[in-house]
Amino acid sequence: MRLPQALIRSYLLSMSLLLAACSGSKDGEAPAAAADTAAAPAAAAPATSVPPPPQINARSFIVIDHDSGRVLAALEPDARQEPASLTKLMTAYGVFKALKEGRIKLDSMVTISENAWKQEGSRMFVEVGKQVSVENLIQGMIVQSGNDATVALAEFVAGTEPTFAQMMNTYARELGMTGSHFTNSAGMPDPEHYMTARDAAILSSALIHEFPEYYRWYAQKEYTWNGITQQNRNGLLWRDPSVDGVKTGHTETAGYCLIASAKRDGMRLVSVVLGADSMRAREDANSALLNFGFNFFETRRVYAAGQPLTTARVWKGAAPEVGLALKRDLYVTGQRGQVGSVQAEFELPEQLVAPLAADTPLGKAKIVVDGATIATHDLYPAQDVPAGGIFRRGVDTVRLWFN
Repeated sequence: MRLPQALIRSYLLSMSLLLAACSGSKDGEAPAAAADTAAAPAAAAPATSVPPPPQINARSFIVIDHDSGRVLAALEPDARQEPASLTKLMTAYGVFKALKEGRIKLDSMVTISENAWKQEGSRMFVEVGKQVSVENLIQGMIVQSGNDATVALAEFVAGTEPTFAQMMNTYARELGMTGSHFTNSAGMPDPEHYMTARDAAILSSALIHEFPEYYRWYAQKEYTWNGITQQNRNGLLWRDPSVDGVKTGHTETAGYCLIASAKRDGMRLVSVVLGADSMRAREDANSALLNFGFNFFETRRVYAAGQPLTTARVWKGAAPEVGLALKRDLYVTGQRGQVGSVQAEFELPEQLVAPLAADTPLGKAKIVVDGATIATHDLYPAQDVPAGGIFRRGVDTVRLWFN
């Protein structure tokens, strides 16, 4: 005997209401905005008033906190400048990408082309037709700033240097470097080859974050190849023990350029100076910017990657709810002694239906410091949530009809 559809529907509705009563929660109720979940400093240091940034004699500069991305001081940070050998940071980024993806290896042997061998300017002094390992060429590019080593790496990764330059521009767009364009791998002057101070800081910070196993070479003070020892041109490696990178650049038209990074007491800064008058001037300028940042600002981690900031109801899932978290640690930079309360406000979908994958963004978190929104980040499930059994899916299907 077939039961009337109205009776079946009434039975399922009664069962869903009974389950709701047992759960003790309201269906579809969005979680309340989180209260301040960041631990307050144990003992806040006295507030230090922030003076104006140091006066820097350069075409443009910027200093940022590596972890939070906050700009601490800047002059013409979005003006297009000739980057000279700072270009080699983007070349290194492309080479490190190829290593990480397994397309090349550190012990891969590279045959030096005539095009690479005949490069002018700073050189590693590789010989045409000889084979050199990728690892040795990387040190020649980073420590010695060798144009020959740089072009050899670009050709090995992409086949030709122009093809590699196209890859450089693709990576720049992916990193959000909106004011940069590259036509070659070594930084040869070209009207269509430029970078901004802001983009240089973005690139440097990305390189440090994504490739810590290779970043160590930027602290290397000298390198010997073919019987010739050359010193790293970043003089701050000798002057400041907290400095561990990053890169120098110079041509007659670009002036003297330097990107420096330093870490003190767990806080890392990146400073960029473009178009200074001398080697000493670019070092003094970066030193002043780093000291300014460290002395008057502080950075603290407020949320750890994977730490659930809130929970959300999951329909038709093996679990009734899921924690939502950030993919990366979240840091906040503020005036030393005055990093205020941090809160997260959430924008979540009305309904989350399983299955849910941990790598799929599900809503956003607005990060609010002292009442002001400073950033918005995607939220992700803290873990995968597979679909529930047939009973759970059936009950939730009925409940969603009336939700």
